[in-house]
Amino acid sequence: MSPFAAPVRDLRFVLEELLEYRSLELPGFDEASPDLVEAVLEEAAKLAGEVWAPLNASGDRQGCVRHEDGGVTLPDGFAEAYRAYVEGGWNGIGVSQALGGQGLPEVVASSVQEMLHGANMALGLCPMLTAGAIEALAHHGSEALKATYLPRLVEGSWTGTMNLTEPQAGSDLSKVRTRAVPEDDHYRLFGQKIFITWGEHDASENIIHLVLARKPDAPEGNKGISLFLVPKFLVNDDGSLGERNDVTCASIEHKLGIHGSPTCTLSFGENDGAIGYLIGEEGRGLNHMFTMMNEARHKVGVQGIGVAERACQHAFAYALDRVQGKARGTEATISEHLDVRRMLLSMRARTDALRALALTCAAQLDVARHAADAAEREAAQARVDVLIPVVKAFSTDQAVEIASLGVQVHGGMGYIEETGAAQLLRDARIAPIYEGTNGIQALDLAGRKLSRDGGAALSGLIEEVEVTAGELRDSGELAALGESLAAGAADLRAAMALVLEASREPDSGPEAIQAYATPFLALAGHVLCAWQMGRAALKASHALAGGSSDPFYRAKLAAADFALRQWLPLGRANRSVIEAGMQSLIDFPVTAS
Repeated sequence: MSPFAAPVRDLRFVLEELLEYRSLELPGFDEASPDLVEAVLEEAAKLAGEVWAPLNASGDRQGCVRHEDGGVTLPDGFAEAYRAYVEGGWNGIGVSQALGGQGLPEVVASSVQEMLHGANMALGLCPMLTAGAIEALAHHGSEALKATYLPRLVEGSWTGTMNLTEPQAGSDLSKVRTRAVPEDDHYRLFGQKIFITWGEHDASENIIHLVLARKPDAPEGNKGISLFLVPKFLVNDDGSLGERNDVTCASIEHKLGIHGSPTCTLSFGENDGAIGYLIGEEGRGLNHMFTMMNEARHKVGVQGIGVAERACQHAFAYALDRVQGKARGTEATISEHLDVRRMLLSMRARTDALRALALTCAAQLDVARHAADAAEREAAQARVDVLIPVVKAFSTDQAVEIASLGVQVHGGMGYIEETGAAQLLRDARIAPIYEGTNGIQALDLAGRKLSRDGGAALSGLIEEVEVTAGELRDSGELAALGESLAAGAADLRAAMALVLEASREPDSGPEAIQAYATPFLALAGHVLCAWQMGRAALKASHALAGGSSDPFYRAKLAAADFALRQWLPLGRANRSVIEAGMQSLIDFPVTAS
């Protein structure tokens, strides 16, 4: 696999020129500066490129090993690479200083996380889950739990997991059966959880499991589920580690990809019961867990973008080196053939667009958490609520397509494991599935998010798209991009009206949401990403007009032109899909296949 260079130049472009470092102007970030942010990006790029990335291919080949005692050994070098990350203070980069973190904006933390996922997705999953555990515990944990567990989680010497799924309870968590039996000031848990990412490993001193379970007298359904903290090792009053808790790794999954990430089946209470502590209120476990899941869903989108970036770099390196065929009468590398250039430009344009949208969402998270004005915070949170399902689902769907194009650029060699292109496709394929499948993200957007405010938050975003389209049309040389973006905005607005109208039908509304959700999210993703590339085109054009000779801006203009005039039209077809109705889905005799 070719070396990985973190995309610092494009991250700087998004933070500095598209977002104009506005997160740094918010209360709480007084000590942060553009110079500090750039230094953080450069140092993170070194960790990603020099420490994490070289382990990506070897970790995939070697995988994890479960031992008879239930312990799990990571691939060679993984534990040391994680500890280098912890020792560098990276785990708390986006955590508030009040909780012991560095208190940098979410846009900076997300930028760093993209680099790490691009370098080594399997390893990057560990801190991603820990970040979610920190978020859930900080919001809902008692003062005693926070005092005991947060400092070490923020530091990274302890890691966190999310325990939702059971053999009979996948996406339908109302069927969770894990029991939590009260005992004095704690509970004893009995049950099994599957697909637990980094559920057992040898990289940290302790593992803190956040577990959904129900008390014996709890009602059936979602309202009976509570959230519990279950440590791998119990913690003594002085903060030292005590005896091993009754939670064991029963097996690790043999997966399509991310072989370096231990995905575990965890058994709670094979003996006397795993000791756990209630987080928040009884019966509100799903509500509390969604604090963690929303954090994780945004980061899964960022993760997909990281893998897409590495697939881009890998494909470009091969295309520039592989000599085959002729161009203009002489032997040439395949990068000279326009069909290969089409694939490369498609990969680059989409990756850049996805990055800009994900960081725009992160910037809104900063406003929602830190703005002084309550109304401003509320408006930003409404945008975040709309953007997160798009960032999670659209970014990960596109990452799979981008990684697949990377295999195609390699030709037959892409299908051979030793080139590394296939690993990126295998790794990326899980991201549309976990943390709520992309179909669930689409249902969330087209159903709950639109109905909650009648589409007001999304309509506000479309208005911003229309403003950018007008600026492009008024710019002269970019007018064609403006026309394309305006047409996309009109399609999204019309589709939103159709979905809202269909959802209000008393008999067929729920079916309509199910039928239209995925094409609606795909349309929203294309339009919102094209919007970001339209904004990028304006910035690049301005820089070139001002005398810049940086080739980055010419490449950005080419990527923006492709995104708005060749990629966006494909996404706009989703309006026709919605307009076609759902009768074929209803009439299809599934048993016939």
